This record gives sequence, structure tokens and C-alpha cells, in this order.
Amino acid sequence: MLSLPTPKAIVIRESKIVHKSLTINPLARFVTEEAVCLMFNLKPESIYVVECWRYMVYVHAKGVSKFVSYADFPPIVGVHPPTQAERAKWRRRWRKQLNPEYRKQAPKWWTEFFAEEFWQAPGEPALQSWRDLVESIKFAFNEESLQTLRKELLYISA
Repeated sequence: MLSLPTPKAIVIRESKIVHKSLTINPLARFVTEEAVCLMFNLKPESIYVVECWRYMVYVHAKGVSKFVSYADFPPIVGVHPPTQAERAKWRRRWRKQLNPEYRKQAPKWWTEFFAEEFWQAPGEPALQSWRDLVESIKFAFNEESLQTLRKELLYISA
């Protein structure tokens, strides 16, 4: 007997993201629990709270208590696309990396983040939005990562 694929279901849970400042950073729109999970190799259940302050994000989870820059979070669909100034902030942040090989590109977990988001896209229009977003920030990835993302998109679209 053939097993049918399970439909993509939207999981609704209480957000653990809290804004603690009266002035909201423009990059706060990109802060997601999924990104925090990949950044620190966590499960969503182990996050206690993600506090968005004016200039920094505080992540408190099981075994993790860290301040993170807004520029560490990848862009997402469903909010305003990144501006040139925000792209410059990402590049400035990446230049601070110790390994010279990675100073001109996003952290490796960004590739995994986008691949997971592709798989969670509820339909072709959402997948096209993710495709357009990745193409608009392709400067952030090395050629290998970009090819990986394009292969994922082709596999999902087929």
C-alpha cells in the first residue's frame, strides 16, 4: 500500500519573541525562533525567551544566554524586503568574523535556514517569494551554498 505524503501544516504556538524597547530596530522584523534554533543548534522547546532590545537581541534558552546582533539574522518573506542600508549592516557584521574565508559571506547556517524555509513553504507562490528573496541576496552566499539552495528549490518545485 502506498503511503500518502503528509500535507504541510502550519504549526501555531506562542511566540517567545518579546520587544523590550520602545524604539524597535528595523532589523527586528527578521528575528525568528527558527533562526535562533539554527544559530545556537537548539530545539524550539528549549528557547525560554528572545528579547529584542534597541540595538541587540538577547537569547535565553536551555544552556544559552547570549546577546546577538540584529545583523546576524537572515531576511524572511512576509515583511518588507531588506534595504541597501541593511545589506551594508550584514556585510559589516560578516567582516568581523575571525576566519578570513568567511568575511565576505553569510554564516553557513543561513543556507540551512533558507533550505528549511523552502520545505515549509505552503505553496508555489510562497516558494517563489523565497526564491526571489534568495536571488536578491545572492551576494551573501558562496557559489557552493547558492548551488545547494538552487538544487533544493528545483527538487521541491518538481
